[in-house]
Amino acid sequence: MVKTASTMRQLGTPAPDFSLLNVDGRTVSLSDFKGQPGLLVIFMCNHCPFVKHVAPELARLAMDYMPRGIAVVGINSNDTSKHPEDSPEQMVHEAEQRGYVFPYLFDEDQTAAQAYHAACTPDFFLFDGEQKLYYRGQLDPSRPKAGDVPDGRDLRAAMDALLAGKPAPEKQIPSLGCNIKWKEGNEPAYFDPAGVKM
Repeated sequence: MVKTASTMRQLGTPAPDFSLLNVDGRTVSLSDFKGQPGLLVIFMCNHCPFVKHVAPELARLAMDYMPRGIAVVGINSNDTSKHPEDSPEQMVHEAEQRGYVFPYLFDEDQTAAQAYHAACTPDFFLFDGEQKLYYRGQLDPSRPKAGDVPDGRDLRAAMDALLAGKPAPEKQIPSLGCNIKWKEGNEPAYFDPAGVKM
């Protein structure tokens, strides 16, 4: 496991397009969320301990904010030939077991991850009503260790500010997680195989 931080793309960056297969078999595209007051794109997977740590909060967060108009989408871009636990079949079971009410999409060729400059799981990208990047920080300060319970405070505060029409939070701390498992030859220029020092 390589601990990797978010690339922290420039705020205001337009959301890159995607058209990916959901766990229910339908194709979901960026255009499906046009007109929503917000869109949260989460790069995630099944096996990463950082995602496992926050998974219950991801389910709660979606149930709290989707009725308020913020669309939520999860995208798994991992190389499943090396990590079969992240396969589309296993994604179906994961979504059911976790109670995810949001689309959970498979980025088989990893082009969505590359377009978003996604680096880790979980990696969060919150876009405003014009689908421009508003927040790209951590969920909260919790990490996968005993007694550390995620509450989503940082991301929740950003979504509340977005819905209230306030400026983006000035302080945005990079998300931290496992590196995306790139297929050989797909590693983007921003990928740091050494990860971050903890």
